[in-house]
Amino acid sequence: MNKRSIIYILGWVLIVDAVAMQIGTITSLIYGEKEAWYFVLTGVVSAILGVLAIKVKKPKNMVLYQKAGFASTALSWILLSLVGCMPFWLSGEIPSFIDAFYETVSGITTTGATILNDVEALSKGMLMWRSFLHWLGGMGVIVFLLAIIPKLGGQQNIFLMKAESPGPIIGKAVPRMRNYATMLYGIYITLTALEFILLLFGGLNVFEAINTSFSTAGTGGFGIYNSNAAAFESYYVQTVIAVFMLLFGINFSVYLCLIARKFKQSLKFEELWIYLGIVAVSTAIIAFNISSIYKPYDAFHQSFFYVSSIISTTGFGLTDVNKWPELSKTVIIILTFIGASAGSTGGGFKISRIILLFKEVRKEFSLLVHPRNVKLVKMDGKAVNHDIMRTTSMYLVLYIGVFAISFLLVSIDNMDFTTSFTAVAANLNNTGPGLGAVGPVGNYADFSILSKIVFIFDMLAGRLEIYPLLLLFAPSAWKKS
Repeated sequence: MNKRSIIYILGWVLIVDAVAMQIGTITSLIYGEKEAWYFVLTGVVSAILGVLAIKVKKPKNMVLYQKAGFASTALSWILLSLVGCMPFWLSGEIPSFIDAFYETVSGITTTGATILNDVEALSKGMLMWRSFLHWLGGMGVIVFLLAIIPKLGGQQNIFLMKAESPGPIIGKAVPRMRNYATMLYGIYITLTALEFILLLFGGLNVFEAINTSFSTAGTGGFGIYNSNAAAFESYYVQTVIAVFMLLFGINFSVYLCLIARKFKQSLKFEELWIYLGIVAVSTAIIAFNISSIYKPYDAFHQSFFYVSSIISTTGFGLTDVNKWPELSKTVIIILTFIGASAGSTGGGFKISRIILLFKEVRKEFSLLVHPRNVKLVKMDGKAVNHDIMRTTSMYLVLYIGVFAISFLLVSIDNMDFTTSFTAVAANLNNTGPGLGAVGPVGNYADFSILSKIVFIFDMLAGRLEIYPLLLLFAPSAWKKS
């Protein structure tokens, strides 16, 4: 394990965290809030520690193999969350350290679950930092480091990208990781800016528009009002948010193809069409099912917004879906597990994995009938490597295992089944709201410290796709190879 390189990366993470949280400082100063000093203090300490880590433990080479790449990524996210929660805790706006840590992990992993009963009680600076955590975690801090640090941008460090990028398939046709990371962030910033402008046209002020854009882009769903997105009563604003939630749930490789003017290739992504198909079918089912509650247009509007919110794992809400019929709530739970596309900012199991597993099952059934036939699993017209199929199957096993153990531990709190089950599902899939007491109008404040620690693990595991986080607990991973 290249420990010097890991420390070097962690040093840069501390510096990025220190600089990023100054958005809270600037916001606090604009609104004349004393909370600015907590961002400055945390930022200065973090920056000093980061510089020391870079200078003292400067590595001779930056080649990171899978073990070190995964460990670096997992430790980076934990460190980012620990430092990021300090302003909330030190200021006393979130008095409990575990609650502050939970809120920060929820932000950086783009989960959007909250322990706050009164979001509006937070200062403007804290609200801005809270929303910006979504944006920072949406594309990934390691992707950002690959874009700005020449030493990390070599093709040999694909394992850094692999550990942080959601989904089972990472394209290896990109000549340099740094170029790829830069292009991803270029698309990310452009889409965020476009939504910000459209929200301003909808009558939102700058503070509302930028916070909402950060939360949407990172598919996180933190709101700045207690009523979440329902605070924006304009159908135009709600529709803009819904459309952009959907856009950020699409594999960014589609956008890369469009930029390269490979229009035919962009339309050949199977995952894209299945993603849009699931959205269309789910919207139609829910709209029909809730038509007895709302007028036809309102039923479609509510349905489309919430389907976009859940499948992209953003978690914005307009109403209390606990009052919806059981069929609609069942569709919502299914969408929570499915999640967004691979290579997007969304969470969940990922549509690409579901496609691969269905194709593998179909292949096995075909071999039962024609055992001598040679069958290959293909995605987008290309044969899928056996290693990808193996890791996809293993991921399903680990996913079920983590979910089952988490559900068992959370059940100690003796909450009702719906609340406990959907709470674990929402945290592990980085969706945020569940059903029952943790629905769109609820929160996670009433859970015990043990459950919150379980949820913290689940959020990190879900965002980092389980493997990097579990690697930290394997003693063999830290032995010299």
